[in-house]
Amino acid sequence: MPRLSEVIAALENLWPAERAESWDAVGTVAGDPDQEVTRVLFAVDPVRETVDEAVQLDADLLVTHHPLYLRGTTTVAASTSKGRVVHDLIKNDVALHVAHTNADKADPGVSDALAGALGLRVLRPLVPDRDDPAGRRGLGRVCELDAPETLREFAARAAASLPATAQGIRVAGDPDARIRTVAVSGGSGDSLFDDVRAAGVDAFLTADLRHHPVSEARAHSPLALIDAAHWATEQPWCQLAAAQLEEISERHGWNLRVHVSTTVTDPWTAHAASTHPTH
Repeated sequence: MPRLSEVIAALENLWPAERAESWDAVGTVAGDPDQEVTRVLFAVDPVRETVDEAVQLDADLLVTHHPLYLRGTTTVAASTSKGRVVHDLIKNDVALHVAHTNADKADPGVSDALAGALGLRVLRPLVPDRDDPAGRRGLGRVCELDAPETLREFAARAAASLPATAQGIRVAGDPDARIRTVAVSGGSGDSLFDDVRAAGVDAFLTADLRHHPVSEARAHSPLALIDAAHWATEQPWCQLAAAQLEEISERHGWNLRVHVSTTVTDPWTAHAASTHPTH
């Protein structure tokens, strides 16, 4: 069996920490470099539910997309929710490793997995990484459908293809507009509107879209917007990342057992359609 340090080295090769944004907090959060690793669990969020799942699986390593402490902390007391996560990880010998914006920019990365889940053909990064001479890494992806669809049909495709959440899919635009090219970005994407407009695509699928940026984007152009739940746009990466680690395990003869979390950690739990009349 490999040691944790060997597995982490392989993960760092996939998603080097230096490629993360300067504000990000990636890398190994907990774990003994010398401990053996036999089972790994991938999840979006390092929360109590996924830690419990890792413990129940007898996993030695939990790999998450979101950081545990993005802005730092002065305490890991178990009386806090994140402190309890740290205590449970250490007490059960479960290491935690985070790949966030370094996984967003990777080739393949979070948005490649999102495009794959939607059945889209990736053409290029939306925001290319200037340090990649091959032009394959970067934030978001510009994609193409095999054949044009209406916005209504594409929204239905997203609803059927992405993990189910209480939010579902929200749409801004003419439902009958024809869609052929789509920009996608896993996670919060309304900071990328300038890049999306410059890409000249018909639609943009991302998460966490806010009222004012959407209103302004719709005023600028006929760009269609599809807003999915944050967790749902990033969960497909777990499958991709697990497959990458499995390939590394086979190549090295590690015989790792690699799992993807089945726990839905999207924080929204219910949705009620509006019924109040507007007139």
